[in-house]
Amino acid sequence: LHQPMFNLLANLSVLETLYISVTVPKLLAGLLARARTISFAGCLTQLFLFLSLGSSECFLLTTMACDRYLAICRPLRYPATMNRGLCLWLALGAWLGGFLASFVSVALISRLRFCGPNVLNHFFCDVSPLLQLSCSDTTAVEVLDFVAALAVLATSLLVTTVSYVHILATVLRIPGWARRRRAFSTCASHLLVVAVFYSTTIFMYARPRAASSIDLNKQVSVVYSLVTPLLNPIIYCVRT
Repeated sequence: LHQPMFNLLANLSVLETLYISVTVPKLLAGLLARARTISFAGCLTQLFLFLSLGSSECFLLTTMACDRYLAICRPLRYPATMNRGLCLWLALGAWLGGFLASFVSVALISRLRFCGPNVLNHFFCDVSPLLQLSCSDTTAVEVLDFVAALAVLATSLLVTTVSYVHILATVLRIPGWARRRRAFSTCASHLLVVAVFYSTTIFMYARPRAASSIDLNKQVSVVYSLVTPLLNPIIYCVRT
């Protein structure tokens, strides 16, 4: 029952290594070497990779929730259903889905005009700080980015929530507290990771721009772009 989850965890580990590598090297360069400039192409590349990897993580966490649902709620069908081939295809779909979900927004941002002064009030290139620098009409980009973020987050969170509702109902029907605790412990670490990741990401990207505060956004960004990827391996190791 554990092999598919280990494969998905390996994908999550690679994804989060890339995720944190998008922002940390440039951040350290700015702090240590005072290299606080970035080209427009470099900024767009950083934005695209950051959004794509974040979206891929949403889809991958959803895939992991479905895997736990099958393992706990459909244990007899699990070995035949979640085979190695399907697991690899689901992981590949999560990666590709994340990159496709972010492509249009970044493509539209690349067509905006920036008249200067191009001083980014953030520690990496994110959507809201970039749009504030543009002298073009950003309404269409803002609406599209909001809808895309809401679609990715709502879809993945809905599937994850439904999976865990079924898991909880199944676990509560298991006789004996020790057996219930053992069953739930197999997905407790994943549930904790999901809670931390979605709470900060929804706060950042599922709000209209008018309701956002740059200073508050920067503080929350530290959590989901730096702290969460560092905590996730610790959470999974402690639980396993």
